[in-house]
Amino acid sequence: MRGAEFAELKAFVAVVDRGSFARAADHVGLSRSALSQIIRQLESRLGVRLLNRTTRSVSPTETGRSLHERIAPMFREMDEAVAQAVAAHARPAGTLRINTLSMGARKVIAPRLGRFAAAHPDVVLDIVIDDGLTDIAGEGFDAGIRVGGRLQKDMVAVRLTPDVQLLAVASPDYLARHGEPRSPADLDRHACINWRFPGSGKVAGWDFRNGAQAVEFFGEGAVIANHQDIVVPAALQGLGVFYAYDDEGIAEALADGRLKLILADWSPIVPGLYLYYSSRRHLLPALRAFIDCLLDRDR
Repeated sequence: MRGAEFAELKAFVAVVDRGSFARAADHVGLSRSALSQIIRQLESRLGVRLLNRTTRSVSPTETGRSLHERIAPMFREMDEAVAQAVAAHARPAGTLRINTLSMGARKVIAPRLGRFAAAHPDVVLDIVIDDGLTDIAGEGFDAGIRVGGRLQKDMVAVRLTPDVQLLAVASPDYLARHGEPRSPADLDRHACINWRFPGSGKVAGWDFRNGAQAVEFFGEGAVIANHQDIVVPAALQGLGVFYAYDDEGIAEALADGRLKLILADWSPIVPGLYLYYSSRRHLLPALRAFIDCLLDRDR
């Protein structure tokens, strides 16, 4: 296979893997127009159309899907072999792309940024805060940080934090005006501050557990948002009941009396934060160093 043919096929795999010319162009280091021209050359050389293109999306034709299924594993194997050979004697270097929940950024990444930079000056951390469910492999990330119950399949998971508790909270002012609920059923009479998952747009249900009893509740209220900067202040300002992970902001507000814990008997323990990466990829030296730093193993 000539070098140009190899480059064309590798570009084709990148487009199908990422479902986008723009994302594939970023991955292979070309402009979108240059990548599009390479794909046209490949289709012309083979005499078949491989991709269906619209102004908003790109997807493989039946022929393109069949070709991708055959050649994509070979390219991944070659990339893995090269990465493993380089990593065997390489020091951590290059750009490390991390997709993380905002809670993960606050709790485990931000406190260690300076220490990681000092220990690994040749690594650039490219951190994207994303509370949705991004496909880290498809979007070109090296790793992601999520709660344990929301990990993708075919991933290696590394626990970063202990399990956490879900807490129903409200301001003392709100409870003085509306009374304190004693069970999840009482929440029907209360305003609820809801969380909308970024990406899917789905409003999160509230899962309560008390021993063997389990209740999923969907409430209504004056505020729905997809970021802590809105939902926590809404609870502090007395706009309703909020159900959240026990992180720093909630813990501080409970400690100083700005929020009050309710339905404590119904508050379940749920998986904590995990870092995860594709089991199909070799662990890069930079990622190994990053994991060690998050686990405080590099002091």
